[in-house]
Amino acid sequence: MSTIAELAVPAAEVALRDTLEAVPDVDVAIERVVAADPGHVMPYVWFATDSSTLAAVDDALAADPSVDDATRLVARDDRSLYRVEWVDHVAVTVSLLTDAHATVLDAAVENTQWQFRMLFPDRAALSRTYEFATEQGLSIEILRIHRLEERRHGRYGLTDAQYESLVAALEAGYYEIPREMDMDELSDELDISHQALSERLRRAHRTLAKELVTTDDLS
Repeated sequence: MSTIAELAVPAAEVALRDTLEAVPDVDVAIERVVAADPGHVMPYVWFATDSSTLAAVDDALAADPSVDDATRLVARDDRSLYRVEWVDHVAVTVSLLTDAHATVLDAAVENTQWQFRMLFPDRAALSRTYEFATEQGLSIEILRIHRLEERRHGRYGLTDAQYESLVAALEAGYYEIPREMDMDELSDELDISHQALSERLRRAHRTLAKELVTTDDLS
């Protein structure tokens, strides 16, 4: 069965170590694309931070040895989108993770680590990738493993109603600090009772928590 794995690799072994040191408060995430040239990995990257700090990203990218060229495409108050051409070793590193016909679904930087969410044909392909990449000197930490089930959102164990409520809550700012929308407003928006929404979210949170803490050991 197809497997989704979340992997962490130090930025020093992938890309943008120097940029993260120069601009430590920046959030980095790739823009997902349907398809790309295999030799040109992660071509679009978002950098988000406050506007005064964001001005330093241009200079940091220009000096970063993992970046061959970076062109800013979109500039907003708190984030910018760049088209990035990486030096060769970045493509080589990512190829170590995708050699077993795996696909990068998402990638972002957290705590000076690149975190990849990847789709593998099966658990054996994930095992081969882990063994091969570590043999080549890549430091990989497996954060989570999910089985990709047939039904929609099944890999998270959520019902459609739970998933849609979580998405609505996230988009409405329910999980922000401070909250941008409270439970009463959110239940009105979803046209369900306060109690029904509270129970739905609690069940969804419980399901996600169980999914995260009961991941099988890699074998």
